[in-house]
Amino acid sequence: MTRQPVESATSRVERLLTMVPWLASRQGIEIERAAAGLGITEKQLRADLDLLFMCGYGPMPDELIEASYEGGRVFVTNADAISRPLRLTVDEAISLIVGLRSLAASGAGESSAVERALTKLEGAAGAIPGVERVVVVEDDTETGHVLADLRDALTAGRRVHLGYHVPSRDEHTERDVDPMRLARVEGHWYLEGWCHRAQDVRLFRADRVEAVRVLDEPARPPEGVTGRDLSAGAYQGGAEDVPVRLRLAPGAHWVAEYYPVTDRTPDGADLLVTLPSSDEGFIQRLVLRLGGDVRVVEPDSLRASVAERARSALEAYRS
Repeated sequence: MTRQPVESATSRVERLLTMVPWLASRQGIEIERAAAGLGITEKQLRADLDLLFMCGYGPMPDELIEASYEGGRVFVTNADAISRPLRLTVDEAISLIVGLRSLAASGAGESSAVERALTKLEGAAGAIPGVERVVVVEDDTETGHVLADLRDALTAGRRVHLGYHVPSRDEHTERDVDPMRLARVEGHWYLEGWCHRAQDVRLFRADRVEAVRVLDEPARPPEGVTGRDLSAGAYQGGAEDVPVRLRLAPGAHWVAEYYPVTDRTPDGADLLVTLPSSDEGFIQRLVLRLGGDVRVVEPDSLRASVAERARSALEAYRS
């Protein structure tokens, strides 16, 4: 099934930053004209104006932007902080330069836009002592090498063959993927692409890629296929998923980083997490493998099945 295009969070932020000064200088403009001038629909403009109510330079009501479109005319006030030119401190300028250089090295951003912004910022900050010594060190880890190969494939428009560990089934898989983009979500790098094995768009976490080979075939995702909206995170739940509540001892805290948990709550030295899964066998194997470092809190039926499987394993040892 063809997915409807989803606007990225980055694209929307860029539009909002442009929209505020544009509307602030045209107080009372008709909403139809405003939407046409900004190149968006009236529905999208109303949604953006509603979002602006939560934006500003601080958390207090008088520090937030005021936007109104009642009566068919748009008014934007209390937006001077965005309307006037930005002034950066030395620390802010250096932080931005480091961030942009890292983004350029990672290949995650739109390269021409990153390079233009970096050139302007470095030109303006040229007199700051120490800026010339800021360098980005290449990631020499195994995941870093995987990312480098994936970026090469994206740049060349080539298909890749992946050896990939699927954590929900704890198995190694082989698959051909047409790369679409690299995205960093919740502290992890993901390759998004058309998976020929699944015949659908899939996310592949870079640190779970066990091997990558760039193929000679061109990457050609089916026409009309678009990426997911990752603004709410990488995890895409299914209707068959059951929320499994686990108590993790310190030796099992890594589970919350490796598997897609939907929430985590510290409880003394332990960590309470919810791990959605449709595979009861996978949860049983995970809990048994970790021994006393993890316990099933709920559902009760899963806790009972894990206990029964543990008893059966012990009986096998006795016999």
